[in-house]
Amino acid sequence: MRSTVLITGANRGVGLALARHYHAAGWAVIGVCRSGGEEAAELRDVAETLIEGIDVTREGDVARLAQELAGRRLELLINNAGLLQDEVLGDIDFDSLRTQMEINAYAPLRVTEALLENLGEGAKVANITSRMGSIADNDSGGRYGYRASKAALNAFGKSLAVDLEPRGIAVAQVHPGYVQTRMVNFGGMISTEEAATGIAQRIEALTLENSGGFWHSNGEALPW
Repeated sequence: MRSTVLITGANRGVGLALARHYHAAGWAVIGVCRSGGEEAAELRDVAETLIEGIDVTREGDVARLAQELAGRRLELLINNAGLLQDEVLGDIDFDSLRTQMEINAYAPLRVTEALLENLGEGAKVANITSRMGSIADNDSGGRYGYRASKAALNAFGKSLAVDLEPRGIAVAQVHPGYVQTRMVNFGGMISTEEAATGIAQRIEALTLENSGGFWHSNGEALPW
């Protein structure tokens, strides 16, 4: 029987590259995205199941996602959906901070909790985070909402690792690298395919013994 992976934010960027990667590796891919139509055209080619119109910040949408997947086992959950916005000290938009916290931190926790019954012993959860969530690594300041939301995601992921260990479920926080995506106006240093390959390698190496760690997709352990 094929293993099944669910990927949020799967219609573009790193999420789409991950969907392609796991499809090519023979996995059954469940692609979850907020936008359907043309935005999800490429995802349809690789996803066995496409669940559109899911805003991961909305309790009702996540409940519908869980209902649609009732009884279906997931070997891997990748919380990938994210948002990057910038703020300038002296003119901080606190609504922007709240939105990033909802999408980058609360949503992965919400989705993971909603799909607990789908995650059996041996399953894995990968949270796509950022080294910008590292407090020790912050030597450039700024990006208040993004940094804080990814730091919160890292904290949530560590707690999930502790709480899910008795169930035999391992959890990782993975920084994809500086990737050529819309989020950074395609100015990154590596392609989405390279990022997806590195992320998949970190997930493959994830065990209950190293669960809760924070890694760069290239294998580097990152400071908290």
